[in-house]
Amino acid sequence: MPEVTLVDRGRVRADQAYVVDGASMASAAEPDPEHTRIEFVVWNAVIEAGGRTYLWDTGVPTDAAEYWPDPLYGAFEAHDASEHSLEGDLADAGYEFDDVDAVVMSHLHLDHAGELDAFAGTDTPVYVHRDELPFAFYSAHTDEGSIAYLASDFDGDLNWRVVHRHRHTLADGFELLHLPGHTPGLLGARIETPHGTLLVAGDECYVDANYAEGAPLGPGLLWSERDWHESLETLRELERRTDADVLYGHDLDRFDTLAARY
Repeated sequence: MPEVTLVDRGRVRADQAYVVDGASMASAAEPDPEHTRIEFVVWNAVIEAGGRTYLWDTGVPTDAAEYWPDPLYGAFEAHDASEHSLEGDLADAGYEFDDVDAVVMSHLHLDHAGELDAFAGTDTPVYVHRDELPFAFYSAHTDEGSIAYLASDFDGDLNWRVVHRHRHTLADGFELLHLPGHTPGLLGARIETPHGTLLVAGDECYVDANYAEGAPLGPGLLWSERDWHESLETLRELERRTDADVLYGHDLDRFDTLAARY
């Protein structure tokens, strides 16, 4: 059965309203609500399945403070990125780059595709959904789409493997799920581990409020709210059927709980 190791890649500080729609909305009773900045986790995962080692995402680059555009870094402050290189954090988890047989990109936003260039010029397959890759290039090379894509993250000599349709099996017990909403090609996963089923929701749900309460992401983080709701119900149905643990994209408490379990 697949084994999962969760890798802590540091913290990002951001206003709660970015990830929970309406979190700081004014009302007659509270005309001047306080804004709350929260610490969000950045994580990667290593999945051992079918005799291969898969790396889930590549995280935030160590030079995010200089590399990311100022407005984005100001909104999503990756304040300890310099202390969390992909190579170093993988080594702490017992892995080296050479151990990685394939990379799965949940999506290509700048906080998930940093250091993807470590696999440029290699034969390492990089899995991405067919709806994600063109939207990322379109966004990065025009003034339309989303500002959260940086061309230099994924514009190199990478061995792309395109995932089609809504489900794709990588190995026995390791299935990719297409969960559009946050982006057109967001990928999650269902992983059958010795500890039970793990559903990787990823950035479909940044935090528990998105999943448990059905509170959408803030408008700036939604490509399609309609698709987001459909993907949420897909995950909820799978959880009901499999009694799964659900891993969110950036919820620190949920990450800590599941990292101790898996």
